[in-house]
Parts: sequence; C-alpha cells; structure tokens
Amino acid sequence: MKALFIGGTGTISTAIVRRLCDELHWEVWLLNRGNRPDALPDGAHQIIADIHNEEDVAEKIKDLSFDTVCEFIGFHREDVERDYRLFKGKTNQYIYTSSASAYHKPAAGYVITEGTTLANPYWQYSRDKIASEEFLMQKYREEGFPVTIVRPSHTYDERHIPLGVHGNGGFWQVIKRMLEEKPVIIQGDGTSLWTLTFNTDFAIGYTGLMGNRHAIGEAFQITGDETLTWNQIYATIADALGVKLHPYHAASEFLAAVGEKYGYDFAGSLLGDKAESVVFDNSKLKRLVPQMQTNVRFDQGVRIALDYVLSHPEECQIEDPEFDRFCDQVIESLEKAKELCKYGN
Repeated sequence: MKALFIGGTGTISTAIVRRLCDELHWEVWLLNRGNRPDALPDGAHQIIADIHNEEDVAEKIKDLSFDTVCEFIGFHREDVERDYRLFKGKTNQYIYTSSASAYHKPAAGYVITEGTTLANPYWQYSRDKIASEEFLMQKYREEGFPVTIVRPSHTYDERHIPLGVHGNGGFWQVIKRMLEEKPVIIQGDGTSLWTLTFNTDFAIGYTGLMGNRHAIGEAFQITGDETLTWNQIYATIADALGVKLHPYHAASEFLAAVGEKYGYDFAGSLLGDKAESVVFDNSKLKRLVPQMQTNVRFDQGVRIALDYVLSHPEECQIEDPEFDRFCDQVIESLEKAKELCKYGN
C-alpha cells in the first residue's frame, strides 16, 4: 500500500508516518518543504515542494498515484479545492484532517458523535474547517471523490504539554510559572470536561481508516477514551513536575475580552473550544478499528512529554515574558475587583 502525506512532520502526522513505516510496512511519501528532515523515518520518500505552488506539485507527482492521500495542512476551502484538482483520479482515498472544534458551540449536549451539528460562531479556524468538509462531501456526493474526514480533538506528543490557557509562545511559560510556584490561570472553574489523546494512540485509529473501503464518504472523530477536568489536567502536570499547583480561575468570557488587546484569541480557543465540556462517543470509529483504545493515559503521556521538554531546553523552552505579564495583570485586576466588591470604595 502506498500513501502520500501533505505535511507529515507535525504533532499528529509524525506518529502516523512512523507507524506506517515501522509496523505496517506501507510505502510512504511526504510532500513538504523539507524543514524537518530529522522527522523523516527510514524508508520514507520525500517530495520537496510547497503545496501552495500547484503547478510545481502537479509536475512532481504527474507519474505517481497513491492508495491514500493524507492532508494535514489544509486550513481553508481553497486548500482542499486545490487538492481536489491535484489528486482527482490519482488516489483511491483522500483523508482530510478537520477538527473536533467544528462541532456546535455552544454545545447542545456534552456527548459528541459524528452526527453532532457543525457550527462555531467563535472561531474562524473552525468555520474554515467546516467549509472544507462541505466542499469535499459535495464532491463525494456528486462525483464519487473518495474522501474520508477525520476530526481530532486535543492531540499532543512528546514535544508539547497540553494546556487550556497559554500565550502565543506556547506552553513553556505556564510550565515555568508552575516550577516557580506562581499561580497559573485555568479557564472557568476548571470543572469542564476535556479529552486528551497521545499521538501514538491517535495513529492507531487513523491508520485503521487508511485503505478501508468502509471509511469512504464518512467522517470519524479520533480521540482517546480518557476524560479529565481541566483542574485534573493541571494537577497531573504539577504532580509530574513535583510542585504544588497554585490554580487561579478566571471566566473564559473575561479572558476572551481582555486577551484580545494582547493578541490572544481566547474567544476562539476557549469559547469556541476548550471552555466547553465534551465527551466523545467513538463507537463509529471502533466498529471499523476495534483496536483503537487509550494506551497512553495522560499521567503517563505528560511525563513522557516533560522528560523530553526538560531535556531539550533550546528546542522546547521558549520563554514568553509578555504572557507572563498578562497573567500577573489578570490576577492583580481580579484581586482588586474582589477587594472593591468586598469593601466598597
């Protein structure tokens, strides 16, 4: 079996490529700009190109065809329209990576299935994913274009620590605050439910759909089965660090309003995603991929990630002093508001 990955070196796709090469013995090709040669496993082939240069890509793949084409960097409808032109007639399956954030916000119910309505007024990212899905399904219905849609939720790997609230520099500043025993902001009261999936578990579900005729024309969410509150997530990280957690809870609406001034899209990432309680019903996926399960619990996965992050400071420990100041200002402002309400003027 022969697969082409558009991208192929990201958080999710790296684990899938490794599983295909090391365990399932597929012939794997990666089409990307070649910025992460270290992520290319032995035996994989590479086509160095910018997928946005359609003419160049068309020339480089003109003599190739694939059992499955896997799209991981298609964020807008025009991206999948381009892929349709490039790969129509050249693949037996096109798997589009959408997002579980496309599900209806605010959620009508916390149990999410593939039949849950797609709608997200808070996040343009999610609306673009919805528009991409709609185009592809239209091409399937009208022309039989062999699309499969997958919707990941919060998937992480050894290089990332999953958090609810962080700055544009990523997760490290929050970890640094934990290590310094400073308060860290958790959205809401921290009791909303969330699902975290380690990338090697995700790869089992994804590869089980590849080349699977029953997956054509269908959408599948791929997540683990472990559900935690955000308080539990942060407490688990603190436990792995060996420090005491000092949580500071702030309303998501407040963070969305004040974060905009600093360039933080908490309206999208919180109100449109992480502030909602969600539990995923993965029974549809498991009917096709019965081996899909949580093999790496979060308490295990976060230790794997922290071991890597703490031992690779130059790569992973990106400081974000602006976000640090933002946290201090939010906490100071809310504490002042409490005092005013308590004692008046």
